[in-house]
Amino acid sequence: MKKGFSTIMSAQFFSSLADNALLVGAIELLRNTGAPAWQVPALGPIFALFYVILAPFVGAFADAVPKGKVMFYANLIKIVGCLMMMFGAHPLLSYAIVGLGAAAYSPAKYGILTELLPPSQLVKANGWIEGLTIASIILGILLGGQLVGPHLAPLLLGLDLPFLDTGIDTPPEAAIASLVLLYLVAAIFNLAIPRTQTELQPLAHSPFALVRDFASCNSRLWADKLGQISLATTTLFWGISGNMRIIVFPWAAAALGYSTTQASTLGGVVALGTAVGAVAASVYMRLDRATKVIPLGIILGLLVVGLNAVTNIWVAVPFLILLGLVGGFLVVPMNALLQHRGHNLMGAGRSIAVQNFNEQACILGLGALYTGMTRIGLSAFIAISIFGLIVAGTMALIRLWHQSNCINHREEVERLMVLARCDECHTPS
Repeated sequence: MKKGFSTIMSAQFFSSLADNALLVGAIELLRNTGAPAWQVPALGPIFALFYVILAPFVGAFADAVPKGKVMFYANLIKIVGCLMMMFGAHPLLSYAIVGLGAAAYSPAKYGILTELLPPSQLVKANGWIEGLTIASIILGILLGGQLVGPHLAPLLLGLDLPFLDTGIDTPPEAAIASLVLLYLVAAIFNLAIPRTQTELQPLAHSPFALVRDFASCNSRLWADKLGQISLATTTLFWGISGNMRIIVFPWAAAALGYSTTQASTLGGVVALGTAVGAVAASVYMRLDRATKVIPLGIILGLLVVGLNAVTNIWVAVPFLILLGLVGGFLVVPMNALLQHRGHNLMGAGRSIAVQNFNEQACILGLGALYTGMTRIGLSAFIAISIFGLIVAGTMALIRLWHQSNCINHREEVERLMVLARCDECHTPS
């Protein structure tokens, strides 16, 4: 890997670590303040909101400004969201601001990979960055659970600043305050990310021009015979995954009687399996064989439905690891293929913004569905069954879609596969 890749990895690790610990802090804050039950699952779609709204702008911005600076600015926005949550703003509003920072961060984080590395290293790089991101999810969820738990929370609340009343009086507020430091560490790494040789693309002055450009990029990626399949797969995966990491909390409470701190360990277990699957995919999968993993999506959906039969922690742990492993092995090669096609069709930042728009719109839609079901009194078990059936059924349709492309557009698909194979085998000197 080229010089600078480890700096990107470090910045991503600390930023993602804080994001996931903050989610647990926000859940506990809502519970402590007696918020309605539907507001906990609403954290997922509210975080995704700005990904969808700002998608036409953040991708173009990431291509117009050095990506290390974009990531630095994004972490500062996340810090603002943390401070709002600490000092009395509604957790949903504050978490939406953190989501704004994440929306700006993501196109730069993934876009810089295609600028820094040759296509031959994209699957491996995605495996590493997804594996490290998932490791940060594991540690972040565990960290958040411990920060609001009975052991660390009293220690944090006992740390007083002389001559200053911070107004931090509860465990979740103390946890959130400590996470500001992690965002600052990530911001410092952002400043050390090297500038690549890729030419910056001018930012259109008119917001309408940006929207038209984004719509054109979105259409191009959906029209591409490999781009559409990889985009559909990753959109569905992250739509489900983004909500499942929150749904696991009410599921653990209903199935196992777990508290927030205890349930956070189960979220970490799923992420552990995903990390193993991601690393395995980075070792064994090639870019031109990425579509071979599509059947795993059907298996993933059936495993999600099977989660409802789990009522024992000794069964839950290996089952959740398997669930994560299948998901990790599915998403890494498809993500790499999507980045490859996007980079060939448009700028790296724009292609990632298109990807984020579709994935976060799926999170937003499925999260709104779950929130609505919670508001009318349906259980977490019903929601999990619906989510699993959506995954299995949709992945079956995507598989048929790809098979149809291979039959009806054989020459185009073969040409794109040859391009992926040639690009992967070519490593610049």
